[in-house]
Amino acid sequence: MKKIENAVVLRNTFIGDNILDMTVQAPSVAASSAAGQFVGIYTGNGVNLLPRPISICEIDKNKGRLRLVYQVVGKGTEVFSKKAEGDILKIIGPLGNGYDIKNVDRSIFVGGGIGVPPLLETVKQAVGEKIVVLGFRTGTILRDDFEKTGAEVLIATDDGSAGFKGNVVELMRKENISGDVIYSCGPKVMLKFLSRYAQEKEIECFVSMEERMACGIGACVGCAVKIKDGNSFVNKKVCKDGPVFNSEEVLWND
Repeated sequence: MKKIENAVVLRNTFIGDNILDMTVQAPSVAASSAAGQFVGIYTGNGVNLLPRPISICEIDKNKGRLRLVYQVVGKGTEVFSKKAEGDILKIIGPLGNGYDIKNVDRSIFVGGGIGVPPLLETVKQAVGEKIVVLGFRTGTILRDDFEKTGAEVLIATDDGSAGFKGNVVELMRKENISGDVIYSCGPKVMLKFLSRYAQEKEIECFVSMEERMACGIGACVGCAVKIKDGNSFVNKKVCKDGPVFNSEEVLWND
């Protein structure tokens, strides 16, 4: 059940190009949060009235804390970037439906860009062998955090600055990566080609969609995606019905 809470900022530091790592004290929201969900953060500036969606990177239910790794892309996230230790942020959450983590022998986690952070909590909660494939334009974020989970971590970068030069699906083809289930989050084009790869390998695949959200709570249709319904399709809201969907349900508009 989603709650509105005044969260206390414990940390908010830059870890990459316009990317920040924030930890907040939010016991009520943390208590009911699950891997793959997100929160909405209000700017409180009187101009940007709707909350901005930020994915949950890690959950510490014992300490009542959430870790949020986000990128500055507009006026709302710019406001968040200026918050210091002790500042208050009004948040609503948890929002959306997260990953249904399967009890399998081998899980694969595929993230691209700012879609990487929500996979960290998912990896931590998964059982069995874990392979993590992360893609970036240049450099990396959170690599050490994923390695600390005991997972095998592979990196792909567009410019070759770290790991394999190319995208995540190209790297997976090169390494012939297979397993029982794929959990993924990233740009739609990445998810589209990953879905094809999963079909070829006959691997169940879950995708977390990064559609642009307005309200974040299902009150509008700004984040609708087409989901297969027999020979037709239905529009579902990423913020409420997702953000996680089975990749075979999504109409990718090939």
